[in-house]
Amino acid sequence: MTPVIYGLSGPEITADERAFFRDAKPAGYILFKRNIVDRAGLRALTDTLRDLDGRDDLPILIDQEGGRVARMQPPEWPAFPNGEAFDRLYNLAPISGLEAARSNARALALMLADVGVTVDCLPLLDVREKGAHDIIADRALGYDPWQVASLGRAVLDGLREGGCVGVVKHMPGHGRATADSHVELPVVDASVDALERDLTPFERLNDAPMAMTAHVVYPAWDAENCASLSPKIIGEIIRGRIGFDGLLMSDDLGMRALSGGFGARAAGVLAAGCDVALHCSGEIAEMTDVAGSVGAIGDPARARLDRAMAWAKPIDGPDFAQSVAKRDALLALV
Repeated sequence: MTPVIYGLSGPEITADERAFFRDAKPAGYILFKRNIVDRAGLRALTDTLRDLDGRDDLPILIDQEGGRVARMQPPEWPAFPNGEAFDRLYNLAPISGLEAARSNARALALMLADVGVTVDCLPLLDVREKGAHDIIADRALGYDPWQVASLGRAVLDGLREGGCVGVVKHMPGHGRATADSHVELPVVDASVDALERDLTPFERLNDAPMAMTAHVVYPAWDAENCASLSPKIIGEIIRGRIGFDGLLMSDDLGMRALSGGFGARAAGVLAAGCDVALHCSGEIAEMTDVAGSVGAIGDPARARLDRAMAWAKPIDGPDFAQSVAKRDALLALV
């Protein structure tokens, strides 16, 4: 198995992709809007990926947060609220906010399971910061780290109950960034003491099955490397200070915060301590470069992957419609 999660170019696997994936044996896949037409097509795609790989517990990821980050969209699927909606409700009625977040996440998980998606890149645990770039903004669960942790736990619980694996992001915190890492490399010039605030939600949810790193430089910890490429941040902060021992993936290798060839980027994040690299573009030449620059997944990383995919525990409970109705009734209190 290759320690990479790959994207695909379109709504069906091409002959070149099929041959490449058969040889590369990636750790998993990630889907985007370009891969999604309708319910039947998406289910056929995920079934094809499982048949090709041979794993029933194959990680098939998606960024389905709600709000402006949603790959599955109306009219085929309903719109979901962003993180700010739960922030507002929590500030009015904390218990209602938690119940709404949990019901919303359960509905998300049930919707994803229906089309064979097994992992949602949620919850976002970045603490919102006034004056920061709006790449996080209304996606965040609030300005208070303890509130973000509490709502994040509710989201994780809801995903698990619906049978979907959650991914906490973006370790060790993207909320202060004044630039978008999709476009350029953000630098967060905050002190070690100030950064403690951003670590709180990740510490509280350090038992999450998966996490994603931030392509952000924190000079207080490492002035030379962004978190995804920093052995010090991954070793001392993420694995040490936060205490996270789940599967750690990089953010997308294609983001402009990183430089150099794609093979070098993949090798760099793995050398820094990420368990798997995330490559999203679906460009076969880039994928080939990545595959040629990484070896087989290590035993500790494979164990974390297997443990993460066994984490989701679907339970009998409210169905999709009931979960959405409960969420909407609670959000109507705001």
